[in-house]
Amino acid sequence: MSPDRGIEREMLEPNVLTPTLESLNLADKSDDSNQTSELVSEESISIPAHLSHDPSTNAKTSEPFQFGQRHLSESDDVFSFNAWDHVVPDESHYEYCESQYASQRATPVSDFDRNRFNEQPEKWWNLFYKEKTSTFFKDRKWLMQEFPVLKEVTQAHAGEKVVLEVGAGAGNTAFPLLRLNENPNLRLHAVDFSKKAVETMTAAEEYSTCDGIMSANVWDVAGEELPIGVEEGSVDIVIMIFIFSALNPKQWEQAVCNIHRVLKPGGQVLFRDYGRGDLAQVRFKAKRWMSENFYVRGDGTRVYFFELDELERIWDVRFEISNLDVDRRLIVNRQRRIKMYRCWIQGRFCKKELSTA
Repeated sequence: MSPDRGIEREMLEPNVLTPTLESLNLADKSDDSNQTSELVSEESISIPAHLSHDPSTNAKTSEPFQFGQRHLSESDDVFSFNAWDHVVPDESHYEYCESQYASQRATPVSDFDRNRFNEQPEKWWNLFYKEKTSTFFKDRKWLMQEFPVLKEVTQAHAGEKVVLEVGAGAGNTAFPLLRLNENPNLRLHAVDFSKKAVETMTAAEEYSTCDGIMSANVWDVAGEELPIGVEEGSVDIVIMIFIFSALNPKQWEQAVCNIHRVLKPGGQVLFRDYGRGDLAQVRFKAKRWMSENFYVRGDGTRVYFFELDELERIWDVRFEISNLDVDRRLIVNRQRRIKMYRCWIQGRFCKKELSTA
């Protein structure tokens, strides 16, 4: 994702449907780990042969294919491909979103539910991972493209490097990283709030054959203790992919403090999470709104949708913002002529040396 995204405003077309909550048959839980998005699957939709099925006709991509390279211009037929990158929604879509937010605020969760979801968040994540098999989760094979530093630390002569993944889930970042690793001095600590998630990782065959390079443990990033086996100032890279949004806003400050503690001077945070206006936010129904931009899913897990300047304020206290940008994607259902706007925020933060005076 380049800082200069070359965003072009997508133009409204006649007879194009704006997705309603009723029209979208989407699972309530998605970590959006696949950059090409699993929201629209051509395997489940019968579509006639089309130019987008022939790679030779696709002038919108580079060779080899890279995410973020398909830009929509005014002369393009929006329904010629399943997805377009960096498309800014039009004003009518923003108006639709605001009407959805107003409806959500008018029908919030009860005080009883708000308290129980906030008091025992680990309970709901354990239930989530208990119900999902390891094959439910898709590997994040795109990470090295988005964050080239991960490729650097896996090179044979990279030297001693320590990577901490927070919110490691079932290992869908850690295991792809291990498969590509050629560095015998790499150490990867995969931690998650959920005991069941850690059990899923440690039960995987790849974990038993990682030759001590990887460890997996339970850790609350907003707690007071550091992860098992991780010392203060010992980590080169912290990976945080769709994890910060799972925290209560009251936990952000402590979480950022803990990440700062574990990193070496100049250490980096690789960050990706949900942005305000993402389809996942817009489609929430009644009794899911907990506070502004903060929701509870049907499975009891929580999610927050961030503004760009909000994340800058949160992280700038202890980190230099090396890069922070909005990543937008327009997903289209060509058969039903529905547009669906995704919005994520991706960044890279470097540890500041704080004054002790």
